[in-house]
Amino acid sequence: MALPYTFLFLAIILEVVGTLFLRDTEGFTRMIPNLVVVVSYAASFYFLSLTFQHISVSVAYAIWSGVGIVLIALLGAIKYQQFPSLLVSFGILLIVTGVILVLANTVN
Repeated sequence: MALPYTFLFLAIILEVVGTLFLRDTEGFTRMIPNLVVVVSYAASFYFLSLTFQHISVSVAYAIWSGVGIVLIALLGAIKYQQFPSLLVSFGILLIVTGVILVLANTVN
């Protein structure tokens, strides 16, 4: 059962990398950031598709998107100095709570 979660972890990390470089593409006018985004997203979806063979779509997607949102918020604050407001931070905390509830219900 560890392998599907490894695939999910890789999918999350690759999606976060792609998203972090998306702003750097400057409207898809810069070659290197474009390549990073396209390759990262393609690899992320590949690993996510492998995850779906073992974990239900709803659970895997909830974890993938929830963890991705949290990581993007944290890394966006570091890379772009974009800090979420208190209300947004509370919303992200609710997402974290939801991911924990989903995981607690699926991992034996």
